[in-house]
Amino acid sequence: MRFKVAPAPVDPDLLASIHEAIPLVPGSVDDCCVRIQSRTDVGSREDAEAWLAFCRALRLATETDRGYERQRRDLTDEAVATAFAQRVFGVADLLDALDAADEPLSATVAFDAIRETVPPWERNRHGDWDAVWTERTRRLLDWGVVFGHVERVDAGYRPT
Repeated sequence: MRFKVAPAPVDPDLLASIHEAIPLVPGSVDDCCVRIQSRTDVGSREDAEAWLAFCRALRLATETDRGYERQRRDLTDEAVATAFAQRVFGVADLLDALDAADEPLSATVAFDAIRETVPPWERNRHGDWDAVWTERTRRLLDWGVVFGHVERVDAGYRPT
């Protein structure tokens, strides 16, 4: 399963706080979102739910039949970085595009390299899907920096 969610802002400290807010004893989506909102700077329920889904993608949280529970895992674990590359939609394609490039890529050029992977329903969902997905690409690249897959340089991004 691949997750499309890639919340902004790209902040490892916020991710750590959100991870800690997810209960060890399974809780409902509503309970988890309330905990995330009350224990972090995440303001809206919609944003809290996006962060919860991102934690699931990173294997920092698991959905059980009783709700969501925190996994005891350090954010610097290689398994978290691997989950990001394998389970967040578009990341593997972006990493491949960076590997194939002879020079660092800007977010715009990196998006152009993966443009064809954007599903038609996503293209039809947004009035200016290019802008939406260019921003998403930038967020994925910045998260790639956080998880050690990508390096930011003056000219853009390159693989580490």
